[in-house]
Amino acid sequence: MADTGSKDQGQGPGDLDALRRRIDEIDQRLVELLNARAQVVVEVGELKRGTGVPIYAPHREAEVLNKVLAANRGPLPARAIEGIYRELMSGSFALERPLRIGYLGPPGTFSHAAATAQFGSSVEFSDMHAIPAVFDAVRRGHVDYGVVPIENSTGGGIVETLDAFLESAGEVTIYAEVLVTIRHNLLANCAPDQVRRIHSKPEIFTQCARWLATKYPAAAQVAATSSSRAVQTAREEIERDPASGVAAIGSELAGQLHGVNVLYANIEDSPNNVTRFFVIAREAAQPSGDDKTSMMFRTADTPGALVQVLSVFDRAEINLTHIDKRPSRRTNWDYTFFIDASGHRTGPSINAAIREAAAHCRDLTVLGSYPRAKRVL
Repeated sequence: MADTGSKDQGQGPGDLDALRRRIDEIDQRLVELLNARAQVVVEVGELKRGTGVPIYAPHREAEVLNKVLAANRGPLPARAIEGIYRELMSGSFALERPLRIGYLGPPGTFSHAAATAQFGSSVEFSDMHAIPAVFDAVRRGHVDYGVVPIENSTGGGIVETLDAFLESAGEVTIYAEVLVTIRHNLLANCAPDQVRRIHSKPEIFTQCARWLATKYPAAAQVAATSSSRAVQTAREEIERDPASGVAAIGSELAGQLHGVNVLYANIEDSPNNVTRFFVIAREAAQPSGDDKTSMMFRTADTPGALVQVLSVFDRAEINLTHIDKRPSRRTNWDYTFFIDASGHRTGPSINAAIREAAAHCRDLTVLGSYPRAKRVL
């Protein structure tokens, strides 16, 4: 266990006290440096005020994180350093101007966890009942930014988000991307052998199918609209009957919010279960030097039209990192394609490729250019 500097009875000889005094001295200097940094942040906020410069700038965030991680020589791991700095930047947002972040609720969902991982705990979070509601809140200016899931490494594209882009084209833009490891936990306030009924989303049951078949083959699986709602329902049933044997599968955050304990952690079948989220905004992100551009398009109704569009990027040597499609909702069997390309739309090569590709499309909309996420939170 890490020593925090507190004096416990029975601890070792005087050299331990000396080390604790060093910790106290370093803590004092850290607090002074943190507040010195905060004062500069206040000055930055004063300069930004009235200029239209956004408080949250993904390219600047990427620059800060890259520099501090490059300077890290250990023993703290990069993940710990990044977590500290994300929380530090969250406090900086609050000093410049409090931010409001919309996400797919209720509180405790994986979208909530992703928003917290990205923006820290010093911003205001606003839970929405559906993904289109997050888009609408951003479009209307009711929140500063929205966090929505776009793709899961085991389940594929999130159709509700793709469809929301169809409805909101040109009104919101992709501002950043966030990669979050999805850890499913069995949450309950009873002994493991007393679990008889488990609540969760159908997709989560699928992602934990092997573990559940081995550990709880006879337990009833009850579908819920969200993992957080599943944990909330479990809590309500526990309060009515502590011996009900009810459990839920959800995030550790949901368990903390609803007072349901982690019985088994990390029960997902795939240890590499990662969900990709988009931060959506009304303004465009500036180039960071390592970016992606997302766009959607409908091809002309001619043979080989899709191949022609994709070939444009091939000839320009632009890597396409993702492709998906959804019904266009305009005509039966008419599809809208979604692609991600390496580079920022302002770059000469990709800008020219987009213009050339548009000539082979009925319509093409750039959904946003944003810094590429380099680490999984």
